[in-house]
Amino acid sequence: MKKTFTFSGLMLLCLFFFINASFAQSVAVKGKATDAVTSESLPGVSIVIKGTTTGTQTDVNGAFSINAPSNATLVFTYIGYSPKEVAVNNQTTINVALQPESKELQQVVVIGYGTQRKRDVTGAVGSVSGDQLAKQPVQTPTQALQGQVAGVQVISSGQPNSQPELRIRGTGSVLGGVNPLYVVDGVLTDDIRNINSADIVTLDVLKDASAAIYGVRGANGVVIITTRKGKNGAPIVRYDATVGFNEISNQVKLADRAQYVAYENDANPGKITGSDQAPLTIPGTTNWYNAVLHKSLQTDHNISVSGGSDKADYFISANYLDNNGIIITNNYQRFTLRENTDVNISDKLKLSSQLSLTRGAEKPVPGGIYTDIYRAAPLIPAITPDGKYGNTSVWGNVSNPLLEIQKNDNFSLANRVQGNLALDYKPLKFITIHSAFNDDVIFDNISNYAFAFNNDAATFNTAGGNEHNIDSQLFQQQDNSYHFDWDNTITFDDRFGASHFNALAGFVEEKGKSSFINGSRIDVPPSPDERFLSLGNPTLNAVNNAGGDLFTRQSLVARVSYDYSGKYLLTGSFRRDGSSRFSQKFGNFSTIEGGWVISDEDFLKNNNTLNFLKLRASYGQLGNDNIGSSLYIVTADSNIPYYFTPTGGSPTLNEGILIQQIKDANLKWETTNQLDIGLEYAFFNSRLSGEIDYYSKRTKNALIPITIPAILGSSSPTLITNAATLSNKGLEFSVKWKDNINKDLSYNISANISYNKNLVVGLNGGQALQGGGVGSQGNITRTDNGQPVASYYVLKAIGVFQTQAEADAAPTNTFEPNKVGGLKYADINKDGKIDANDRQFEGSYQPKYFGGFNLGLNYKSFDLSANFYGNWGNKIYNGKKAFRADPSDNIEASYADSRFTSSHPSNTDPNVITQSTPASTYFLESGAYLRLNNLTVGYNLPKDLLQAAHISRLRVYVTSQNLFTAKKYSGFTPDLLNTDILSSGIELNGYPTVRTFTFGVNLQF
Repeated sequence: MKKTFTFSGLMLLCLFFFINASFAQSVAVKGKATDAVTSESLPGVSIVIKGTTTGTQTDVNGAFSINAPSNATLVFTYIGYSPKEVAVNNQTTINVALQPESKELQQVVVIGYGTQRKRDVTGAVGSVSGDQLAKQPVQTPTQALQGQVAGVQVISSGQPNSQPELRIRGTGSVLGGVNPLYVVDGVLTDDIRNINSADIVTLDVLKDASAAIYGVRGANGVVIITTRKGKNGAPIVRYDATVGFNEISNQVKLADRAQYVAYENDANPGKITGSDQAPLTIPGTTNWYNAVLHKSLQTDHNISVSGGSDKADYFISANYLDNNGIIITNNYQRFTLRENTDVNISDKLKLSSQLSLTRGAEKPVPGGIYTDIYRAAPLIPAITPDGKYGNTSVWGNVSNPLLEIQKNDNFSLANRVQGNLALDYKPLKFITIHSAFNDDVIFDNISNYAFAFNNDAATFNTAGGNEHNIDSQLFQQQDNSYHFDWDNTITFDDRFGASHFNALAGFVEEKGKSSFINGSRIDVPPSPDERFLSLGNPTLNAVNNAGGDLFTRQSLVARVSYDYSGKYLLTGSFRRDGSSRFSQKFGNFSTIEGGWVISDEDFLKNNNTLNFLKLRASYGQLGNDNIGSSLYIVTADSNIPYYFTPTGGSPTLNEGILIQQIKDANLKWETTNQLDIGLEYAFFNSRLSGEIDYYSKRTKNALIPITIPAILGSSSPTLITNAATLSNKGLEFSVKWKDNINKDLSYNISANISYNKNLVVGLNGGQALQGGGVGSQGNITRTDNGQPVASYYVLKAIGVFQTQAEADAAPTNTFEPNKVGGLKYADINKDGKIDANDRQFEGSYQPKYFGGFNLGLNYKSFDLSANFYGNWGNKIYNGKKAFRADPSDNIEASYADSRFTSSHPSNTDPNVITQSTPASTYFLESGAYLRLNNLTVGYNLPKDLLQAAHISRLRVYVTSQNLFTAKKYSGFTPDLLNTDILSSGIELNGYPTVRTFTFGVNLQF
């Protein structure tokens, strides 16, 4: 019975397979693939039997044929089009119409040691085209990035040759900086002031853990810049130029003579009656900003030639920028020459080179000049008709700002060579071996000359005071640095049916070295041809100094990417870094990323409204070694004097060596763990598109200074160690709508907004960090647990005393006596007195929200674009208002009108602000603002008018940068550039904001 059952079962099983085989017999399928919009044939479309590696491609006419099981499914894929699956279902003819994807999804973005289509990217990457950046007349391309990419905050200054500060997804370090790593055609750098925006093709920002491919350089994000290359074809000549002028965009109005005199009678009684007489003072008002500011000319010229053949292509450009600052002596000139070439040595071997030569000459502004402009008394003349300077030092112990500018001749010259040389070898079509040597060499020369002058009647309208320079002084410095990295990678890239593999492995060697030598001498002749240290006094006040730095890195890199039918995406990367900047030399950094193109699933394929929907996520660890190279190395100080008394002898003075440093020998890099979850979408034939991201960044082992007891004998009162944990969490939203009304009219609207919450979540040891000193008020910011980095830590001002009885009844003020018209403060700890223990946290400079709003309109040959940028949810400390070095310092006109007086009582503004007035919320103001960052109107001349001159394109346009700013802050600008993290958000000595108007031309042959 058992044998019979077994035999019967076997027969039934064979019959089952036979029946299935007959139902799944092969069918010869023929058909054609076309564009769903234009109905044009598509050659090279890949057709694969789902679940197998069996497939074919369409011919030049879009036709194909394939043998497939009758119950199989065919998968059609083509670059630039959405994949499509069709069930055979015994059909012998299958024609498919593939839906084109949006250009944004097909855009190629650089992801670090490679590229990907935007639709295949699994990380959070923001991209901006070079054409978009070039619309704005700015020196540095990152300044034009304001409001363009969600999660990227750009803080800039109008000062020529200044580099904007980028904060990508919040502040992730205290000592390690906040700026990202820049990669320019493979060259790693921290400074891109040598890059001309007209040479840029794309700027890609790696915002999440995908930057881990750069290891200890990627914690603050990575900005990858790709410059232009030539194309096969006839030479193309382009000329782009702008000419315009700069002016101050928001001048703070200072008190005039009458307002100042009224204030001085309260703040400095007796001052006016004793000294208010000619020739020291004038009957009118001196506007010190008008004395040192002016409208300045700005020009920018760029010419390029590009072309190529099957064997080679080339791109050559030259750029000249002349930017005169709004300070009368301030100027910056830059010349840049760039060449990019690709040479196909054979079908398998290609040689590439990029080279940039830059020469920049700058006349910078003397330090502290802006504070002096603000403080100078308005009743002292800047300069008299006979050429004598007003003696402000006799009046109020501040330098005459005009004299300070004209008696200092500062000059710097920077020469920079940046580029790379690379070989790409393809032994097989799916394998590429890449080796590139990238170099960045800088030679800087600085010369600062201070002219000699006396405080006599030959220089000033009134002799006396303490502003003089008895001896001329020359300071000169030479800085030399080079940085190279040698990349060696092998990449495997191939498709197996519906599967696409990309794998990369490589080795990176990196080295940086810098050195400087400087010196100063007095009594150097004033002639520019005789300004040499050797011509100065060699014995009196002569100073010589030298130093340098050296660091090395070695890295192993690897990345594997896989996608199935363009629908399921997976990427993993790994980097092992070795850095000479730490005793713990090596660390591992990795990331895992995944993506799901939901819109390619069957349940959404027939949806005519939704064109694209992708869910992606990433998690990984990044590093930061952006610190000095010897912070963990204890060195001995030489030439330390000491007395030695030999037996039976007398004490003699000797010099020896002494260790006076205490350092943390176990320093290690900061590490940032970052999670990102994003959703990308496109609706209505991709007219509506955008992204939504949530991220969480946590920086561990953040480097901070901690105070150590003086009894330990260290030459420094602080010790640098890994003792903090920082957190940034946020949301990013971006949306874009574009449409064509008709053949003549099209428009686009885009916006992005970011929310970020920054906190110190683990300050080990409990030592809060102080920073942001403002004169006698001391430190303004405090970095402590549960608060954002560099939060304001001040007293809470709650009004102004209206009567003496109210002042007498208030808690005792340990800073200055309570009086009518004085500020009153909250007694936070209820101990009956106002002192430092009543300070509390009152917000920070870091905005809770920031973003941009962009408009574009094209009508026939006209185009218009507008770019808005702003932030809110932050505060600014008006340091210039709080800084009182002397009772005779000037004040702002708005304060002069609103301050408490007997005839004009005020409950918000005190009668006077003195050197004893403590830091408080009175000086805190809202940092919210909205700026029209750029407005451009252009016109393309008709082509039929240009053909006779063999011109292919001629566009003229007018543009304005920083046209207007809607703000609450009473100072110059809420956009404050400060490289010191702990002093961010304090306006004290900043360059006034600049508005630019220019006329431009784009010409192409």
